[in-house]
Amino acid sequence: MAYRIAVILLFFVFSNQSFAFEKKDTVRVLFVGNSYVYYNNLAQMIGLITDSMDTKIICKKSTVGAATLGQHWNSARGLKSKQIIAANKFDIVVIQDNSMWPLEHKDSLLTYGQLFCNYIRANGAKPYLYNTWAREKTPETQLKINEVYNALAAAENAVNVPVGSSFDLARKTFPSMNLFHPDGSHPSAVGTFLIALNFIKKITGTLPKKYATVYNYFDKDGETFRIMQLTDAEMESCVSIVNSVIQ
Repeated sequence: MAYRIAVILLFFVFSNQSFAFEKKDTVRVLFVGNSYVYYNNLAQMIGLITDSMDTKIICKKSTVGAATLGQHWNSARGLKSKQIIAANKFDIVVIQDNSMWPLEHKDSLLTYGQLFCNYIRANGAKPYLYNTWAREKTPETQLKINEVYNALAAAENAVNVPVGSSFDLARKTFPSMNLFHPDGSHPSAVGTFLIALNFIKKITGTLPKKYATVYNYFDKDGETFRIMQLTDAEMESCVSIVNSVIQ
């Protein structure tokens, strides 16, 4: 009798261990961009939010402030984006130009966007476009920004992630929502959460069923630090916006 009980207990122990260490599907993503990626730790936020999902998105980044796709392509300012793409097995590479380039240098965005899309595919990954938002004081420029990214997506059969459209809808639907850093260009914490949900929905086809109100990350010494804290109302508003924009 004691032997049977011991066997049953061992079964439950190993069953629970197997469940705890069950591997999730993973998607490896590289962001090639600038401060619109590293503000508020977007890459880490995407990873933390997808911890509760069946698919875990693991993000890396190649960024420098105000970088253009041309600078990434030509390895200027110490950037090594092409080398990183070639040396790693990413599932998706997200490209993002300087936020003013769709308005001021459309041809440059299209030219280097095409080069990157071809290069990304040649290295076994899928190209995604980070369709950015209009600045706080010039919301009327959103349509022009969207037109350029949509043109690139259509020409190169790339996936366009409509972050700008989500910002635009959020501003119209929830005018009191604070999406911007005080500089009127970079995202606030809520803005970054909204960006993260756009990428998660576009990559996985769904959004998490549950969210934490506090997001902590581990530093190199294993200590936790807080990278974001949101209210339930802020998160619910962001979820509703993304589900409206990305069907």
